[in-house]
Amino acid sequence: MEKVERTDAEWREQLSPEEYDVLRKAGTERAFTGEYTDTETTGVYKCRACGAELFRSDTKFHSGCGWPSFYQPTEGDAVTLIEDRSFGTVRTEARCARCDSHLGHVFTGEGFGTPTDERWCINSVSLTLEPKEAAAE
Repeated sequence: MEKVERTDAEWREQLSPEEYDVLRKAGTERAFTGEYTDTETTGVYKCRACGAELFRSDTKFHSGCGWPSFYQPTEGDAVTLIEDRSFGTVRTEARCARCDSHLGHVFTGEGFGTPTDERWCINSVSLTLEPKEAAAE
């Protein structure tokens, strides 16, 4: 996978202030405000910063947490996991492997009954949904 590298100024020019805060500064959008929280559209979720494919709609589920939740990324190398010790706790941060943008966090053992027993809690602002095109008639 080819890495995407930009200067801070280039990221600021490309992204909106909210996108920059979440993707480049590991911020978080407010719960239940993201455009994909309750979306059920079939398609592929891509990194808003670089366009890398990250998640598919068939792994998305309703967790009630206020952010889009998935039980796994599309490929083993699409997302990088990093230990996050911010806010006095230990969590697992998820970042785009291609451009190192912050996506959200991964939680395990919450009992959602997903095939992986994981909840990938991802900021909507980190994603762009590419809907599956309707079959040609």
